Amino acid sequence: MAGRIEARLSEIGITLPEAPAPVANYVPFVISGRLLVISGQIPLVEGKIAVTGKLGAAVSLEEGRRAARLCFINLLAQAKAAARDLDQVVRVVRLGGFIAAPPEFAQHALVMNGASDLAVEVFGEAGRHARTTIGVPSLPGDAAVEVEGLFELA
Repeated sequence: MAGRIEARLSEIGITLPEAPAPVANYVPFVISGRLLVISGQIPLVEGKIAVTGKLGAAVSLEEGRRAARLCFINLLAQAKAAARDLDQVVRVVRLGGFIAAPPEFAQHALVMNGASDLAVEVFGEAGRHARTTIGVPSLPGDAAVEVEGLFELA
């Protein structure tokens, strides 16, 4: 039976994918005490990177926001794999966003809002989080966005 968070995801039309497997020598998540640290997630959909390229060049602001949203969906898939039940997540503590962009791009925060807005939409006030968003010259697989997360568990 789906819990409160999975019911909320269903209400907003999101079906969680299987948690993506790591593509290099790292683990997808670590639990330390009540903290769940999830490795950076890229905008994978059915095993393929859905949004590639650089923001402000080949990738529009709208596509970047969608990419960040997809990254957060993959964070949720990892959280479910780690905690077995998303209702065990009591708070989104922090998100870190990496935006592939040329040096003149300055709208990183607006791109990252794709992930942050979804965190609040899913978890309500418990989804409000601290955040860092930085621009980078490139990301694995030419992904446009990568998001990592820190969550508190019950």
